Amino acid sequence: MDRRSRKGTQTRTRDLPDLYRTVGEDVIAYMGRSDGIWLDIGSGLGGLGLAVASRTAGIVVLVDPDAASLARAQVEAARRGLAHRVVPIVGRVEALPMPDGSVDAIMSRGSFYFWQDRAQGLREIHRVLRPGGKAMIGGGLGRRYPAWARREFIRRRREAVERNGPEAVQQFREARRPETFRRLAVEAGLTAFEIIGEGGLGADDPQAGVGIWLRYTKEPTT
Repeated sequence: MDRRSRKGTQTRTRDLPDLYRTVGEDVIAYMGRSDGIWLDIGSGLGGLGLAVASRTAGIVVLVDPDAASLARAQVEAARRGLAHRVVPIVGRVEALPMPDGSVDAIMSRGSFYFWQDRAQGLREIHRVLRPGGKAMIGGGLGRRYPAWARREFIRRRREAVERNGPEAVQQFREARRPETFRRLAVEAGLTAFEIIGEGGLGADDPQAGVGIWLRYTKEPTT
């Protein structure tokens, strides 16, 4: 993930409800488990990983190339009493520092669009997932995120992207199209996957809060 690329599209959210709580609820519901080894890719300050750790009994591994962000996430984990179940590791999705078949559940919110090689990142996710393990990769606000806050979040995000010009708007839309997600999943050799939600900049779509996600289950070996 290239943080310099993300800078121009960041949205101010301090006065809005915590989106990681509602996204975490969606992730946990999809994974269908509360234990095991969880991996949060492109975790940054640990927003999603800590939200999941606070609602499950599993071990949550935070992977991010920015050591400073991971250090801050570790401090926050300790403040919440989660330090014994949150493990920060400096790394990139294209070469995950995890053994084959060692992870039960993988999640990533907001980093997929900025991976240096998204197809290779998906191959790595397949590699480290155990057979039957699940991954949920993409972006959104969660199904239960308040409608008023969703509209305001999307309005701010649209303004942030449009400030960078028409080319930035086009790149933003292209990165979040279901067809783009599907093409990359096929390129990575994934089979048992689905794409849910819609990307884009509009707040009128009732799926806007859901965002867009690639959900993948690694098929059990026979």
